[in-house]
Amino acid sequence: MCNYCVDLKTGSCNMPSGRIIFLNGTSSAGKTTLAYELQERFEIPFNHVALDQFRDGLPDKFRGLNAPVGSNGERGLNVVPETNCQPPYTRVAFGVDGKKMLRGMRRAMAAMVQSGNNIIVDDIILEAEFLSDYLEVFAPFDVYFVGVRCPKTVINQREQARPGRFPGTAVGHFDVCHQHDCYDVEVDTSVSTPTLCAEKIVEYMTANRPFAFEALRQRQELSLQQ
Repeated sequence: MCNYCVDLKTGSCNMPSGRIIFLNGTSSAGKTTLAYELQERFEIPFNHVALDQFRDGLPDKFRGLNAPVGSNGERGLNVVPETNCQPPYTRVAFGVDGKKMLRGMRRAMAAMVQSGNNIIVDDIILEAEFLSDYLEVFAPFDVYFVGVRCPKTVINQREQARPGRFPGTAVGHFDVCHQHDCYDVEVDTSVSTPTLCAEKIVEYMTANRPFAFEALRQRQELSLQQ
């Protein structure tokens, strides 16, 4: 991990690699709006790098809706409505080609940081293996891990107001998204404005070094030893 401090206004730094702000939260939690607000807070550039940007790059035929096993849609990104439960929800499942794309996405992010770029990661930890891969790929860097929280009732309201969203998508990954339960800082977009959330993150970054990713790595190592 890089042992350095950065002046968030001037960008002066004794190391060539950039910094990472990692926003993790469900869809419709407010991550993208918060990322834009954070960009306005810094005098140095922080590039917004989002899962949606890479997801939208998948060919249409690899983006399935309840696609059968073995099909292109199932191998890429499959949206699966789960209607035989109460309340019904929508499951988002990445197949073999979708997960290959995600692994490439994370390494592209790392390459940006290694080249001196600061980035704001806008992603959803949908599976435990996704977090494990981030812990490995981002090992050389300082990562400020931010939990972007929002209650289910508010997320459902936001989801219903957004065109092209499948009902219950956020609820479908609400629990797994935060199950690791370890962040440098957390914000709740249902009670704080994007401005206040961004200010909280910047204040933390100014006064503290990140610890969450290192703590999660240690936790992972201990679990492997057992």
